[in-house]
Amino acid sequence: MATEVETWSNAHPADENKRDEDDELNELEVNGNWTPQEKALHEARLRAKAKRRQRKGSSRNSTSDSFSESGELAGGDPNSPKGKVPTNDRKSRTGKGRGLPKKGGAGGKGVWGAAGMVYEDEELDVLDPNYDESAQGDTVYAKVVPELSEKELEKIVNPIVQEYFEHGDTKEVEALLKGLNLGSQRYEFSSMAVSLSLEGKASHRELTSRLLSDLAVKVLSQNDMRRAFDKMLKELPDLILDTPEAPQMLGQFIARAIADHVLPMSFLDNYKGKVDCEHARVALDRAAVLLSMKRAMVRLDNVWGVGGGLRPVKHLVKEMNLLLKEFLVSGELPEAERCLKELEVPHFHHELVYEAVVMVLESKGDTVSHMMMKLLQSFWKSGLITVDQMNRGFRRVYDELPEINLDVPHAHSIMETFVDLCYQESIITKQLRDDCPSRGRKRFVSEGDGGAIKN
Repeated sequence: MATEVETWSNAHPADENKRDEDDELNELEVNGNWTPQEKALHEARLRAKAKRRQRKGSSRNSTSDSFSESGELAGGDPNSPKGKVPTNDRKSRTGKGRGLPKKGGAGGKGVWGAAGMVYEDEELDVLDPNYDESAQGDTVYAKVVPELSEKELEKIVNPIVQEYFEHGDTKEVEALLKGLNLGSQRYEFSSMAVSLSLEGKASHRELTSRLLSDLAVKVLSQNDMRRAFDKMLKELPDLILDTPEAPQMLGQFIARAIADHVLPMSFLDNYKGKVDCEHARVALDRAAVLLSMKRAMVRLDNVWGVGGGLRPVKHLVKEMNLLLKEFLVSGELPEAERCLKELEVPHFHHELVYEAVVMVLESKGDTVSHMMMKLLQSFWKSGLITVDQMNRGFRRVYDELPEINLDVPHAHSIMETFVDLCYQESIITKQLRDDCPSRGRKRFVSEGDGGAIKN
């Protein structure tokens, strides 16, 4: 044992000298002979000594053991055979794990990942500072039309329908509707169009039926049409406040829609025994009666009549003749005015004047002439027949009077009498009365005019 100590002391003479100095300092401290400067120097030496020991224990190239102040091996397991831990050892310091690479070799900086790993395409982030829009290929811009709200739909649809009543072009309406995003309120267009036509003329209702027929399948489905008419039937109590005949008109709309295959044939069957509203029952009964008529599909094409200028001339002439004949039988002026307004041909009223004057020339007695004079007077005062239409009707008779005279020998004299009567009632102007043609020959005293010559 003495040999080992001697060998260690010979190998480390500097350490032995330091130890002797420390012993001397300790003795001085014990004796209490230290000055404050010596005491501060001693503490500085102790701190430097501790730092040297710490650096020696953490050095990688050091092969000697590092001891702590307590004499134990620093940073190692005292139970290990060598008493030290290699700094490049990957094993867990806690004794856990198998010493394999972290994350199977897939972690760490600059690592491509585990073997066999497949990476998916990463989606580009627009907010990425390195994002380059020009390098993403061709940019496609799509137009997005927002869905219309209920108020917006009403503001847009009403002008479209009103303009359609003027031009009657269903293709233009179809193009406008395709440019709108009606969404879930697509069926509202049909109900709005029908409501506006109920407040309008018969020609408007005819145009609306044609519009629904042309828009079916292309823009509006049968389900959309069914929902629209369901809504109309529920709103009948409100519609009759403005249009008392709304139930009958809606029934005609339903019958026409079924005939045009806009509504399914089973539409009326779904309401049997399920309707509580009296007005809705009237509309459905009206539709059922029209569809049950003989040759109903053919007759329903003219359920609203042919509106205005779309009517053939022969048909208009026939309607006006019928109007005049009914007036001669009934003598009701309001009914005659209503029938003339329903024809909706103010540009063709001169035909009524012409037919009325011809009836006067072909009649016997004064009854017809007085009734026709009252009829023309009523139309003139109400403004239904204008000055231009009145003049055109009388001048047409003036031009055809020679031909009429072949069938009616006394046509000239009857015409003069009727013209004078109309002038006295202020129906025609003085100029029109003076333009009435005469026989063009001298009259004799035997004819009862006193020998006067008319120019």
